Amino acid sequence: MERAMKRDNIVVNDRQLACARINSEEGQNYLKAMAAAANYAWVNRSSMTFLCRQAFAKIFNSTPDDLDMHMIYDVSHNIAKVEQHMLDGKLKTLMMHRKGATRAFPPNHPLIPVDYQLTGQPVLIGGTMGTCSYVLTGTEKGMERTLGTTCHGAGRAYSRAKSRRNLDYMTVLENLKEKGISIRVASPKLVMEEAPESYKNVTDVVDTCHGAGISDKCIKLRPIAVIKG
Repeated sequence: MERAMKRDNIVVNDRQLACARINSEEGQNYLKAMAAAANYAWVNRSSMTFLCRQAFAKIFNSTPDDLDMHMIYDVSHNIAKVEQHMLDGKLKTLMMHRKGATRAFPPNHPLIPVDYQLTGQPVLIGGTMGTCSYVLTGTEKGMERTLGTTCHGAGRAYSRAKSRRNLDYMTVLENLKEKGISIRVASPKLVMEEAPESYKNVTDVVDTCHGAGISDKCIKLRPIAVIKG
């Protein structure tokens, strides 16, 4: 990417950013690799969904269908998609790469599923394992101001390394227990890295997006169980 940027005289405002022209060899290779990663992620989510359904069916001596455990919504984030947007008063075809963000199209947009045509695209805002998460919907104002984009999480307040240095494993577990939240974890360090204290306040972030009109608050979710693998 850096060689392509130098060759094509592409300048970005942050050294952590890199890009290439879509039709270049580097750009096409990136899109192919991204598609492979997205396929892998989709299969991974599907596998976890299947295993979760089977676990509930076993415990409750029932079937996933009888337990009404159907898929409500599935979406990829941190992904690039070809979309059409109004830009400078003209309809343009763009490659939209949302990093640390997610798509939030408004009601009646042709690219969202039929079930959500009246509400707008669902926006899943993951909080932390000890606080809450949110479901929002896309808006027309968001299409105008952010090209149909909103946040997809609170963002980290501490780096993973700082979380491991500053947080106590047992304290985090006790705090979750006091809130009635069960947890199963593969490694103690994951508990500190993903502790509520490691992240910004998701409610503040969601309120900001709602107040700006780029997505509307719909549902607040409270965690009851956490699995960290």
